[in-house]
Amino acid sequence: MKLREILKSPVFPPGHKWEFRKRGDGYESDVTALVRRMVEDEAIRDDQRWAWERWRNDETKLKKP
Repeated sequence: MKLREILKSPVFPPGHKWEFRKRGDGYESDVTALVRRMVEDEAIRDDQRWAWERWRNDETKLKKP
């Protein structure tokens, strides 16, 4: 993955509703269930992976001001 290439974030239509179900084997909040469902979407997963790699490899964050 080249960090110089800008990846376009996915755009969903206004009013898009995410369908999610909580796990039944223990406590899970609505937010956790929603995020887990969103990450199952390939476009969101790729966008988040790219953002993480960009943040992790940003040398300016390592330099002291």
